[in-house]
Formats: sequence, C-alpha cells, structure tokens
Amino acid sequence: MPYILSLDEGTTSARAVLYDEGGRRAAMESCPTECRYPDAGWVEQDANEIWRAQMEAVRNTLAVAKMAATDIAAIGITNQRETTIVWDRRTGEPVGPAIVWQCRRTAEFCGELARSRFAPLIERRTGLVIDAYFSASKIRWILENTHDARKKARDGELLFGNVDTWLVWKLTNGAAHVTDVSNASRTMLLNLATGEWDDELLEIFDVPRVMLPAVVPSSTIVGHARAEHVGADIPIAGIAGDQQAALFGQACFRAGLSKNTYGTGCFALMHTGGHEPVSANRLLATRAASTGPEAQFAIEGSVFIAGAAVGWLRDQLGVIATAAESEPIAASVADTNGVHFVPAFVGLGAPHWDSNARGMIEGITRATNRAHIVRATLESIAFQVRELVEAMEGDTGERLTELRVDGGASANNFLMQLQADILGRPVVRPVDIETTALGAAYLAGLATGFYKSTADLEQFWGRDRVFEPRISEDRRETMFDGWKKAVARCRG
Repeated sequence: MPYILSLDEGTTSARAVLYDEGGRRAAMESCPTECRYPDAGWVEQDANEIWRAQMEAVRNTLAVAKMAATDIAAIGITNQRETTIVWDRRTGEPVGPAIVWQCRRTAEFCGELARSRFAPLIERRTGLVIDAYFSASKIRWILENTHDARKKARDGELLFGNVDTWLVWKLTNGAAHVTDVSNASRTMLLNLATGEWDDELLEIFDVPRVMLPAVVPSSTIVGHARAEHVGADIPIAGIAGDQQAALFGQACFRAGLSKNTYGTGCFALMHTGGHEPVSANRLLATRAASTGPEAQFAIEGSVFIAGAAVGWLRDQLGVIATAAESEPIAASVADTNGVHFVPAFVGLGAPHWDSNARGMIEGITRATNRAHIVRATLESIAFQVRELVEAMEGDTGERLTELRVDGGASANNFLMQLQADILGRPVVRPVDIETTALGAAYLAGLATGFYKSTADLEQFWGRDRVFEPRISEDRRETMFDGWKKAVARCRG
C-alpha cells in the first residue's frame, strides 16, 4: 500500500508524517530545532540544522512504520513561513543564520518604510501590513550585513528561499529552486493579484530578482527528492505555508470556512475564494493554497506568541515541567485572581501591529501563585484569538458560527473550553489536529492522483469534540475588558 510523506518543518521541530489513501495518519516522528536569541527581539536558526532535523525525522518515521521509501507515492512540504534563508548557489552553504519570522531586527527600517511615500503601494500590492514579520526586510538586512553579499546576489551567486524552498533545493540537489504561491505571498515581494514577483517592490527593498525562486501552484510536481536523501527518487508534489496548509487540511476549500491553529503563534484564516480581501482592521490578505492556476485567497490574523508563552513558563521560569502540565495546573484555580499576562515578547501582531510592545504580567499580589500565572498564560492565548475573530468578522461582515481548531495546543481541553467561553462560539476540534502536515499531504496526493478530488477529502474530515460556551455573557465581557486594559498598559 503506498503512502504520502508529509514534511512539516515548524519553528521548534521538524516532523515527518505518513498518510494512507483515506487521509489517516500511519506514523509520525519529530526532531527538535533550536531557536537562538543573540540580541533583544532577535530570533535565528541554523538552516543546516533545519535540514538535518528534517531528514532525521524522515528516517525515524520510516523506521517506526517499518516501511521502505519505495512505498511513498509523493512528498508534500509545509513550513514555518517568512523565515528567511540566503545561500550560495554553488556551495549550497547559507551565508549566515536563518532569520526567523518572529525576529524584530528590521523593525526600525519597517517603521520608517511605513511612514514613507511607498507605504500605500506596498500594502495595496501585497495585502500585508508593513512589518518586520515578513521576508523582504530580512533579505535586505542579510544583503546589507553580510560581506560581499549584495554584489554576489546581483551576480546571481546567491539564492533566497523560505524554508520550503530550502528543503526542496536540498532534496533535489539544487535542481529545483521554487516556492508555492502561498509562501510567496508572505515575502512582501509578491503582487497578490497577479501571483508574480513585483518589480517595484523588488526595487523598494533592493532585492535582485535573480535570487528569487520560481512561483508555482501549491499542488503540482516540482521535482524529485533524490534517493541519497530519502531512499528513493520520489516526486515532490505539494507545497504550502503552514497556515495555508492547515486551512487545506481542515477541508476549508471554499469561501466562508475558517480555522485557527495553535502553535508557537496563533493563526486564524478564513477562505475568501477568488475574492482578494481588503481589511479595515489590520488583518492580512494572503494567497490560499491552490490546486491550479486560479487564484485563491484568505484573510488572516496572526498572533506572534501563543504556545511559545507556555514554553517560556517551562524553559525560562521553570514553573511547569511540561507543556501538558499547564492544563491541570490552570484548572486547579477558579480564575487568575486578577492577573493578566500579555506575552508580547517580540511585539504584538494583528490587529495591533506594535513592534515596541513588550511582555508584561500585571495584577500580581502576595496571594498570586503559579496556578494563577499559568491560567493567565492560557487565557492570553484565548483573548488574542478573540481579537482576531472580531477583526475578521468586522472585515467580512459575517458572524463566525464555529471555530475549527488544530495544532499542538488544541489538544489542551482546558484551553479549548476557555476559548469557547471567551469567544462565545463553539470550538470544533477534528480527529487529526496535525492538519498542517495533513494539508501538505492532500496537496501532494491531488497532484499525483493519490487523492481524486477535494470532494473526497471533505469526507475524510471528522470531529473529535465540540466545546460549547459555558460562562455568562457578563463574565465573558468582564474578562475581555480586563485583557484589553492590560494590552493598553503593555503598549504604554
């Protein structure tokens, strides 16, 4: 029986997942990847370490499944978006660390650009808010701060890619330098309407076109992973940025369907079909994963720090031993006893887009204990998601009837009930919460005929549990008002 292999390279780990013809997960293994913080607000990774971790995850998954690479029909790739890698075309070596999507080193430049005459053009062409989050300013920083890099880039000696491009290039031994349209739409260099690199944007950011990958549909064969890496020559047939892949994995194939992913950050997306959205509430317009040449769009809200805040409690404060421990500890108290935690470690994302905001825990008294802080951390995730949903509803004019959820933290029953309570809407968790990897597998399977149609894929999606709101409207709004006041203080 053949399988689809999905490579899911995230911010903190690289996963490899096998799916069968019914979209069922057959095996999954992951390997951690390290983030480094060399300066305040800076976040880096080693691109070679990302590659090694991803290959180790593949080997481990095949070993656990007792499966040969010849049993794999196709490979799909999904990835942390915006993270920027520049490497030497000839040697394949990165010119420096990968600059992670969370990194704020270009915030000052982006602030100046947002006040410039170019700002309306950039935001209109890209559908994005000018921010250090996206790749363009990161590429510019690398070219300006790496010896001889700008000259080499102009001479065609350097290549740029987000993590999807890097993995494809490595898997194909440099034969394919490509990215899909969903990843390309997060660079701030793509014309969202045309789906092509924009010459005026390239000039503004001083990025040579010759270093950019070709833009392809999300579901198409782009090359073959070589046997020396994965054990057989296997077509690479699906690529999508992690959040667009999760939207696809949740079977949100048409306008009006939405999901929220709980990972390092939180990302709420609503499919808008062929309609390019324009946000009045500082959300983002982005390309959804595409199975053909027709443009598909989504509106998105991005929270920079969600699950990462729980990781901070564990790794930096030591108040919990594991992320899973946050659930019973938070549930051990009736409320936060007046504590609010705004985890603005790298500023605030949508709908605030405040690079200068920094994290804050407020309302601490002598009666505060670790359970209050842990509960406030989980509440901060749910409050940020409510901000995204309200902005999304304001832009679309549609009230969300339910929120489909996925990602690692969606396994936390306490957090999901809290989300339903704070949102005032049902929260629906699917059977398979790893929908990012699933979406990449679906895209690869459609391109190779392994899966026949999106109608078939819709039949694979199933509910695990529905969390209904339990608290009163008065309590919900009181809690949310307290959060909004804490955010205002965090922003000074």
